[in-house]
Amino acid sequence: MLRFDDLQLFVRAADLGSLSAAARVMDLSPAVASAALKRIEQQLGTRLLARSTRSLRLTAEGEGFLEYARAALSSLDEGRRLLASSQDHVSGVLQLSAPSDFGRNQLLPWLDEFQREYPQLTVRLLLGDRIADLFRQPVDIALRYGEPEDSSLIALPIAPDNIRVLCAAPSYLARHGEPRHLEQLAQHNCLLYMLGSRVHDHWSFHDAKREVSLTVSGDRFSDDADVVRRWAVAGVGIAYKSWLDVSGDVLAGRLRVILPELRGERTPLNLLCAHRAQLSKPINLLREMLVARCATLTAQSPERLNAG
Repeated sequence: MLRFDDLQLFVRAADLGSLSAAARVMDLSPAVASAALKRIEQQLGTRLLARSTRSLRLTAEGEGFLEYARAALSSLDEGRRLLASSQDHVSGVLQLSAPSDFGRNQLLPWLDEFQREYPQLTVRLLLGDRIADLFRQPVDIALRYGEPEDSSLIALPIAPDNIRVLCAAPSYLARHGEPRHLEQLAQHNCLLYMLGSRVHDHWSFHDAKREVSLTVSGDRFSDDADVVRRWAVAGVGIAYKSWLDVSGDVLAGRLRVILPELRGERTPLNLLCAHRAQLSKPINLLREMLVARCATLTAQSPERLNAG
């Protein structure tokens, strides 16, 4: 197979009328240039250039081949320009899965902005709290809380410092009082999230010295995290939620953080994919945006504000 750089050398030598001049232009030693010309002539089975100590000229075969060599190099350059252009152009279909609460209340407006910036991009969004099967479902990436159980998946951090916070609506706290100690949660209606058959009723915290935890109870369960958030905003109980999910409600005054001196469970948000080859330019651009937006939100978490 003919080498690209060998073709370039042949065309340069023909244009300049000198193999040594072509070698200088291409930053090659005379020996390397001579070997390259010999290699291409051997592969073609004919002499392309007639050389003497003072001159160089095209043979009849060389003159005939020169036209095809120029055309081949031109086609390769055009292909490289086309490839570079397609890599700079953000288009196609972006297929992703996201948790219900984060997806509806944070991700949706961010995706709207993302598509305004890249109007040639089509987004396919699947919302749900169950782990997406990235090998079977029609998605390229999934956003999920916690570390992936499947070690074969690629996990890229989006919000590594995200934590859970205790929160309730001001109306609920006005009716039932605000817990001042963790043990007082036993006297309150705790809004519970369930994934499959597992109910997340064991809440853990860290009080700067040790880990503390307790089992809570309540009259409402849901396998949709957004429903739990809506119940909390409606004032029917206390929720233990990801800060990313409730930050908007807390900052707007719809929810209030309870016992902010306790550090909640770490709940990192990761971008999951089955293969690194799936990390296309649109996905990398989306990841950069998500990292920046989530960093802004986590900087406003009770833990960061208390530390400041």
